[in-house]
Amino acid sequence: MAQPEDPIAAVKARIRAATISARARRTPADLVRAGSAIAQHGVDRWRGARLVAAYLSLPTEPPTAELLAVLATGGTRIVVPVVTGDALGWADYSPGDETVVGPGGVREPAGPRLGADVLAAADVVLVPALAVDANGHRLGRGRGYYDRALAQVSVPSVAVVFDEELIEE
Repeated sequence: MAQPEDPIAAVKARIRAATISARARRTPADLVRAGSAIAQHGVDRWRGARLVAAYLSLPTEPPTAELLAVLATGGTRIVVPVVTGDALGWADYSPGDETVVGPGGVREPAGPRLGADVLAAADVVLVPALAVDANGHRLGRGRGYYDRALAQVSVPSVAVVFDEELIEE
């Protein structure tokens, strides 16, 4: 006998599918504009931060490259995630560093890995998301890497999404 479908899982699956489809329709010009807006917002908020934990965006995600370049130029140390088993580790990153394709097709720095404890020293953690609500509930891709990592620290985290991905609930 088939198990009844979990209604919350079904809603999450619909939001994920709709968001991924909408992102695939964005033009390169849309992405450039979004990347510039993200960089401007980030510089206004985190100029002078000592350490920012961020991520290297996938081609259809809100672009983080311009923000990371501006922060790095200003002297901010940037760490980005590297997948180690079922957890996130971290690695230092500067724009232009060599990257490799890690699990799930996500680019990761090729350099030395840092322990998960570096996250606790971050001024802010920028996290990828498919949607986020006004209460800060984030919908990711469903593997739980960030949920597990953020449960271990109390630093501020910010989901990076396109405007229409800020949802009511």
